Amino acid sequence: MANIKSQIKRNRQNEKNRISNRTFRGAARTAVTAAREAFTENDPETKEAVLKAISTLDKAAEKGVLHKNNASRRKGRLMKRLAAFLAAPPVVEEVDTKKKKKVAAPKK
Repeated sequence: MANIKSQIKRNRQNEKNRISNRTFRGAARTAVTAAREAFTENDPETKEAVLKAISTLDKAAEKGVLHKNNASRRKGRLMKRLAAFLAAPPVVEEVDTKKKKKVAAPKK
């Protein structure tokens, strides 16, 4: 426990900031996780989830909770994955009625 008055005040400020920062960091983590899950589930609202994650990362970086380069790197990875997702839609399997086997959809 600190004995110096200024350090006691600094400890109070640090604790208050830690709790405040936790909410922004947690929101950013949750949004990024939701965006990643949207990719795996082939969710039609994937783009909206990615844009929400980017927004929360920007807010966290603006507040100083995340370093701006860290937020930028995460945003870049999400956007790269989104571009690939939109360029090549997921392959839908069709069932061949004659042979009863699953056949990949024809490529265009």
